[in-house]
Amino acid sequence: MADRTYKILVINPGSISTKLALFSNESTIFTETLHHTDTEMAPFASSPMLAQLEFRLEKILANLRKHEVDMQHVDAVVGRGGLLKPLASGTYFVDDRMLDDLRRAERGEHASNLGAFIAHKLATQAKCPAFIVDPVSVDEWPPVARLSGLAGMDRECLSHALNTKAIAKRFAREHGQEYSNLRLIVAHLGSGISISAHENGKMIDVTNSREEGAFSTERAGTLPVMKLVELCFSGKFTRQEIETQIFCEGGIFSYLGTKDLQEVLRRKQAGDETARLVFTAMIYQISKEIGAMAAALSGMVDAILLTGSMMHAHEVEDALKKRVVWIAPVFSYPGEDEMQAQAEGALRVLRGDEKA
Repeated sequence: MADRTYKILVINPGSISTKLALFSNESTIFTETLHHTDTEMAPFASSPMLAQLEFRLEKILANLRKHEVDMQHVDAVVGRGGLLKPLASGTYFVDDRMLDDLRRAERGEHASNLGAFIAHKLATQAKCPAFIVDPVSVDEWPPVARLSGLAGMDRECLSHALNTKAIAKRFAREHGQEYSNLRLIVAHLGSGISISAHENGKMIDVTNSREEGAFSTERAGTLPVMKLVELCFSGKFTRQEIETQIFCEGGIFSYLGTKDLQEVLRRKQAGDETARLVFTAMIYQISKEIGAMAAALSGMVDAILLTGSMMHAHEVEDALKKRVVWIAPVFSYPGEDEMQAQAEGALRVLRGDEKA
């Protein structure tokens, strides 16, 4: 059915915004980012993520009415995939079992957990299937990547799989090659950082941005473990307060009091030595993680792909290239391809090219 035109509605909830887009096959009809103010989000501050469902759904429906979208003409709705159990890469139907898993939130609360619920609600209205594509829990690791160094405490694969996989496949298409034949390092650099190694079409290792790797604008990354133990048992903080420090108030924010990378670069340019040091340290840590993924690929790397919101700053690209270009050619893909990747994942299923 490759000649048929499909309308696909894509929903991608983030911590303070909800992105939505309508596609006609691979082409975008419109895309919107619905920003949620601090005042709007305040009532949900201490509630499970699912408490935001109706609030976000109402804003989405209002926007769809603005664009005069007839839900009866939508062929599929795709939500962002959340913190599910470990899954293979691919497109998945949203069903009751998936929603039950997300409702329990056993792997944590995250805005992405709302994606399947929103897609299910909208698809029910449209009488069409609801999907997710390459959720953050995509896990293709070999056993050797799981051991952490302490029995019973295995590493967990949680990453920006949707954008990471999309960029790797895009690079392959642009260079006339098959993703499955390439050995790539992909660095997703945003509010969270995922640096991954790809071999034979699989993501064989990746830094879990919730608990390891380079620090970002707001996440702490890998920490000195004994000092972390002391902090946890100091009696000064609750578990939630420590998690907030690590996951939301770490990294650049903990040193400079801002999560705005452009502000950091302005301070650095104005001669702020602390800003210069913190920025340089982040680049240093990202480079170390890229080097580690080169080792995971036995030093045989076809390309290093840099993507995510940080890549809109040429200073990040220039600084990283200086440190890692000796490993392999470096290519930059600013921003992310998540909405397009979600639409294409659904399209492959609708066309019969792939089974959900």
